[in-house]
Amino acid sequence: MESGQLVSRAPAPGCATRTSGKMDKPLISHHLVDSDGSLAEAPSEVPKVGILGSGDFARSLATRLVGSGFSVVVGSRNPKRMAGLFPSAARVTLQEEAVGSPEVIFVAMFREHYSTLCGLSDQLAGKILVDVSNPTEREHLQHHQSNAEYLASLFPTCAVVKAFNVISAWTLQSGPRDGNRQVPICSDQPEAKRTVLEMVRAMGFTPVDMGSLASAQEVEAMPLRLFPGWKVPALLALGLFIFFYAYNFVRDVLEPYVQEGKNKFYKLPVFVVNTTLPCVAYVLLSLVYLPGVLAAALQLRRGTKYQRFPDWLDHWLQHRKQIGLLSFFCAPLHALYSLCLPLRRSHRYDLVNLAVKQVLTNKSHLWNEEEVWRMEIYLSLGVLALGMLSLLAVTSLPSIANSLNWREFSFVQSTLGFVALVLSTLHTLTYGWTRAFEESRYKFFLPPTFTLTLLVPCVIILAKGLFLLPCISRRLTKIRRGWEKDGFVRFTLPVDHALAQKTSHV
Repeated sequence: MESGQLVSRAPAPGCATRTSGKMDKPLISHHLVDSDGSLAEAPSEVPKVGILGSGDFARSLATRLVGSGFSVVVGSRNPKRMAGLFPSAARVTLQEEAVGSPEVIFVAMFREHYSTLCGLSDQLAGKILVDVSNPTEREHLQHHQSNAEYLASLFPTCAVVKAFNVISAWTLQSGPRDGNRQVPICSDQPEAKRTVLEMVRAMGFTPVDMGSLASAQEVEAMPLRLFPGWKVPALLALGLFIFFYAYNFVRDVLEPYVQEGKNKFYKLPVFVVNTTLPCVAYVLLSLVYLPGVLAAALQLRRGTKYQRFPDWLDHWLQHRKQIGLLSFFCAPLHALYSLCLPLRRSHRYDLVNLAVKQVLTNKSHLWNEEEVWRMEIYLSLGVLALGMLSLLAVTSLPSIANSLNWREFSFVQSTLGFVALVLSTLHTLTYGWTRAFEESRYKFFLPPTFTLTLLVPCVIILAKGLFLLPCISRRLTKIRRGWEKDGFVRFTLPVDHALAQKTSHV
């Protein structure tokens, strides 16, 4: 895009008044792309495309168009200086010459420079203008009109199409396999939109029809979003981490310092963090399956599946993937921190002190059968739970999920996910063992941390068990298959009730 100072302007009146040229003739062939997405042989008559602008995006766009079999002419205010920056196959000339023969012209410049093209309005009349610009977040909030709509108001005799604004210059140069393949497109002119759709396919991308030009504001907002689906889950994970870290700090560091005068602040970087991470991972994992339990309970209470869930529950259900991935993120960190515990200098000192104490008390053999078995079972269950979480995280990746059918994906995410929750619960219970019943474990009258984390998962496991009861299971299955209480839909379940359950989902 051409450089220039960013200034705000009110939408200017249209710059053109007469129409010439036809756009009902297809510009390019349908056969430029092979079935695998690679570029195919270009047609005998090379289509010509124009680009107005000489910035980074314009150069990347020219490179991709030339590689896709197009004849590219670039219009610049200083063609002699810019010619060496473009591919040798692209012709760099003045803007007036660049807009003469091409029927499709990419406008690769900032919004405030659109009005400088008004002098070309007669030459641009009847042509297809592809707006590839993006506003800043401030400009997006400030302007009531999208960039594409503003361009259309300046050139009413042109067919304006919004496209390629979500594709980076790097993706254009390196190819769609290294970036997002989807290109949202919108326009008020169906023929112009169809022409650009063919160009997108020819360049190896996947076009997505977004409708009329009124959708341009939504399309231009896409690059401004920074992980929109992760904000709430990330804040939730951070809040849980702060809560459990503070709770463990009070119990494991502050209490010994106040009650016994022992300085255990060295535990803050590793020990307290390692005690906090499994709590966060375990609670987040339980929060993945809690909304499903609440949704099933609501359906049973209402006696129908055709009533909307409350907004908070609906948003919760939509964020389950992100919450699950954050749970998986904390679990391997807990495993790594646990492996680092024996490497600490403080741990070595504790081992030496224990050995010296054993010698002084004349004990030749120190062995606690119960503790040995507890630790063996505890570690084994933890490894199994981490393995299950890894499987859930891998199948959440689009490349893996797309290779599974719905039944396979549902089995992994629902059934194996619940198995991971049960294994994590058993892992936590073996860690706690009988500690919840020992008075010495209640420091500052606060219960052990693991007892707090067990509340929600145990409720979920109990609810899942209740849903398996025939009286509840049959009613829930009927509701999910369309039956309504006090409604008009009445039917009898198939004889093979197990098959009905497998094919029913919330």
